[in-house]
Amino acid sequence: MRLGKTVISLVVNLYYTGNNGSAQKFVEEMESSGIADAIRKEEGNEKYDYLLVMKDLETVLLIDQWKES
Repeated sequence: MRLGKTVISLVVNLYYTGNNGSAQKFVEEMESSGIADAIRKEEGNEKYDYLLVMKDLETVLLIDQWKES
């Protein structure tokens, strides 16, 4: 019997909270500067996405998922 390789995945959920739209401005800057795309292209990156929190428009959720490479 042959055992397969164990793959480890790490998911980080971060809430960015600010005032006067600063959390959304942070996301816009990450996207427009190309930093978010560069992170998405890194080896092992499975997901790098931002979600708006509808109950709190001053908060953005970042989902950053990586697998062992």
